[in-house]
Amino acid sequence: MEMQFTSENFDKEVLGADRPVLVDFFATWCGPCKMMAPVVDALAEEYEGKAVVGKIDVDENSDIAARYGVMSIPTLVLFKNGEIAHKAIGVQSKASLKAAIDAAL
Repeated sequence: MEMQFTSENFDKEVLGADRPVLVDFFATWCGPCKMMAPVVDALAEEYEGKAVVGKIDVDENSDIAARYGVMSIPTLVLFKNGEIAHKAIGVQSKASLKAAIDAAL
């Protein structure tokens, strides 16, 4: 199940996680973000128990978006041990995201 990250829980749930975390920086009005939603949902199910997959709304949590220099959405960032392990901007294939998560496991 995909998580909803916020400014309040980001440091604990993402940076403090004991496994890789894929964060989808998105906005509700963003067309390409809507295209990514089913891919992110599928990855959340597929990696349940192995990695954490979730989303953060850049409009509601602009401080986190600014912290990581997110200028375009969707931006997908994979964190491992609190550090950025992979960053992709724009619509991504499920295969490329799976490869990034697998490399971080």
